[in-house]
Amino acid sequence: MAVAPPATGVPIEVHGLTKHFGRVHAVQGLDFVVQPGRVTGFLGPNGAGKTTTLRMLLGLVNPTAGTATIGGQRYRDITLPLHQVGAVLEATSFHPARRARSHLKMIAIAGGIDNSRIDQVLELVGLSGDAKRKVGGFSMGMRQRLELAGALLGDPGVLILDEPSNGLDPQGIAWLREFLRHLAGQGRTVLVSSHLLAEMAQTIDDVIIVAQGQVRALGTLASLMSATQSAMRVRTPEPDRLQAVLLSVGLTFQREGHDIVTIGGVGPEQLGPLLAAHQVVVYELTHQGINLESLFLSLTAGLGYEASPVGRANPPVQVWAPMPQDQAPPGPVAPGPVAPGPVAPPGRRPAHAAPDPTATWAPPPTQPPIPPTPPVPPPETPSGPPSGNPQ
Repeated sequence: MAVAPPATGVPIEVHGLTKHFGRVHAVQGLDFVVQPGRVTGFLGPNGAGKTTTLRMLLGLVNPTAGTATIGGQRYRDITLPLHQVGAVLEATSFHPARRARSHLKMIAIAGGIDNSRIDQVLELVGLSGDAKRKVGGFSMGMRQRLELAGALLGDPGVLILDEPSNGLDPQGIAWLREFLRHLAGQGRTVLVSSHLLAEMAQTIDDVIIVAQGQVRALGTLASLMSATQSAMRVRTPEPDRLQAVLLSVGLTFQREGHDIVTIGGVGPEQLGPLLAAHQVVVYELTHQGINLESLFLSLTAGLGYEASPVGRANPPVQVWAPMPQDQAPPGPVAPGPVAPGPVAPPGRRPAHAAPDPTATWAPPPTQPPIPPTPPVPPPETPSGPPSGNPQ
C-alpha cells in the first residue's frame, strides 16, 4: 500500500479557464489563485459557472481553453489524488442499499487508504452511531456528512467542496463552519462553492465572486468590504433643512420618503456632529453598513439576476449632488408645462398619480349573484292501481 505524504496545503491556480458547451459560454477566461491556510469562498448565483469550474479543476470536464492546477499539477497527473485532494461535488453518489461503513471502505480500497481511517472520519463528521445504517435511510444532511467523510479519508491537504451545507440543519451548518475553519488552521487549502451568502460571510477569509462565467471580484473579504462605501439613513421632520445642510458640505444623498433621507459615503462619526452643529432634529439615525449580500447584488446588478421591479421595496430615486456655482440658475425657475402622461382607464387613477386625501374606501363593485339552478324534479309516479293483464 502506498504511503501518502503528510497533509500540506498547496495553491489552486486557475488561468484563462474557459468552457463552451456549443453556443453556451459556461466559463469565460477565469483567473484566480486559492492560497493554503485560508477558507476561500467561490460565490455566484445559480448558473454562474461554479460547478463547471470545479469539475474542470477535478478533471471531470475538459476545458475549451486555459489551465486549472493543484500544486502546479493537473488533477489527473497527481500520483495519489485521494491523499492530496478531497472533493465533494454532490451528495447523490451512493448506493441506497450500501451501509455507511461499506461505502467508505469501497473508497478506501480504491484509494489505497488504510481501513483504520474509516472510524476516524466517521467520528469527525458525527456519524459513528450510524456506521451500520443503509445510506438509503439517510437524510440529506447525513448524506452531506458522509460525502465529507469520504473526502477526508486520505487526509488531504486540499479540500474542494461544492455547496457542502445543502440539507444541513442550523446546528450542522454551525458545525461545518467551525470544521472548515479548523482545517484551514492546519494549513490546508479549502475552496468552498456556495450561494448562501450570509453563511459564507461568517466562514470565509477570501472571496471569488463570479457571474455569467466571469470573475466579478476577488480578494480578501475584509478588503472588499472596506472598499465599498456605507450609508446613513436619517428620519427627520426637517428633510428640506437637512438637504440644504448636505448640499452645503458636498454630500450626496437620496430622498426616500417625506421624512427619510439616505446619505452615502459617510459614517455616524462624521454625520452626527454635522447634524448637531446645524441643529437638525433627528428622529432616527441608522448606519447601513455593507454586507456580503449587498456587495454580491451590486456586482451582479444588470446581469439578469436582480429582482423584478414588482419585488422592489422602493422605486428608483434621484441622487442629488451640489451644483457648481457657475451652472446654478440665478433665481427660482418657474415650472414649465407638464407633458401629458398615460391616460388611465375610466374610474382608475394612473399608477404615478398622487393619492387623493378626500377619497374614501369602498368595496369593489360586485356582479349580481347568479341564481342557483333549480333542482330537477323526480319523475312523476302514475296514480291508480298498476296495470295488469286485461280482463
